Amino acid sequence: MKNKLRWLYPGIGIKRWIFLCASGVIFISISSASLVKAQGWDQKIYPLIGLLLGGAAIIISLKEMISSVINTLRPQRSKELVDIFLEKKQLGKGPNIVAIGGGTGLSTLLQGLKKITTNTTAIVTVADDGGSSGRLREEFGTLPPGDIRNCLVALADAEPLMRELFQYRFQGEGELKGHNFGNLFITALTQITGDFEKAIKESSKVLAIKGSVVPATLDKVRLVAEHIDGRKTVGESKIPETKVKIARIYIEPQGCKASYEALDAISNADAIVLGPGSLYTSILPNLLVPGILNAVLNSDAVKIYVCNIMTESGETDGYKASDHVRALIDHTSPHLLDYCIVNSSFIPENILKKYQEEFAAPVEPDAYNIEKMGYKCMVKDLAWFGDVVRHDSDKLADLILEIIGIEKGRGRWI
Repeated sequence: MKNKLRWLYPGIGIKRWIFLCASGVIFISISSASLVKAQGWDQKIYPLIGLLLGGAAIIISLKEMISSVINTLRPQRSKELVDIFLEKKQLGKGPNIVAIGGGTGLSTLLQGLKKITTNTTAIVTVADDGGSSGRLREEFGTLPPGDIRNCLVALADAEPLMRELFQYRFQGEGELKGHNFGNLFITALTQITGDFEKAIKESSKVLAIKGSVVPATLDKVRLVAEHIDGRKTVGESKIPETKVKIARIYIEPQGCKASYEALDAISNADAIVLGPGSLYTSILPNLLVPGILNAVLNSDAVKIYVCNIMTESGETDGYKASDHVRALIDHTSPHLLDYCIVNSSFIPENILKKYQEEFAAPVEPDAYNIEKMGYKCMVKDLAWFGDVVRHDSDKLADLILEIIGIEKGRGRWI
């Protein structure tokens, strides 16, 4: 009782609206009683006015009480309360989409998907062993948080400063140099809770993400590449440095288990999207986790592969779009895909020169060869140009929504 009375303390900004609400209830009660006793319309007019005034008082007071609470918890909100409510309701009715991959490609896709649905699950590789993630993995024995962090930030609905904080990379010459704050945050939460999954969930709350982010596996895995010359390269970060064509990749230990949340998300998906992202080091490592591939193959969801815009040195040198698809199905199954999305944008000469210096080139959109393999191919202008070439997140999300609509129109889920 004492705690409830604290709502009446001065300065909270709610007391006046509680009294207004109570007054509205009293007005309605008295007016209702008078209306019952009234004999003619001349006697009913004042009770009816009383009912209207009482109802208005209750509505206004409730709105202001909710606004007071919202303004206290989120004082710098950029949207009105009604807009937040309507947006949440609308996005909550969106399709269940599972996005599988890692790196910046997956986070680009998620930035677009969060504008059309809150029912998005990102299944993220944990085979990363380079940079800040690799250092934390070796020092603390935790799973690498880097790709997870990127996806959390991509789905975040938090204030821009909070997103920037999670992406901040320490400079200077000390031991923190090169570390990312978000990576340290997730690692610290893992140490505190003793659970990597719980650390992700708590980080999700901090960033108020629209959707969920889950690791493909909770086991500590390494990525291994076999090259066409017979050599093997162990470690995700080392594979592109070898500069020898990849024959196949696999993960160790081979007995690792898929996370329950990943399998559950796949089983409930309307669409499963692979990529965009590094073919051998971001997308395939997820599909090579035992259980993930079978879950995808057994799902009724429409399955979509988003091909990269540019080739990647040390991974997909000289690859056409059809070569990307062939590598995917050679490692998995011909039934992995329904659709392939390929970019057709013209790449400006000044940007091409930068990529040529890194031995990368635009991926040739050979849709004919993909369709000969039995897959539908969507060739669209999807590029966004900045310092680097990326997929336009909004265009890509809209195209995925269009494909889902096409499949629903054909009665796929009926």
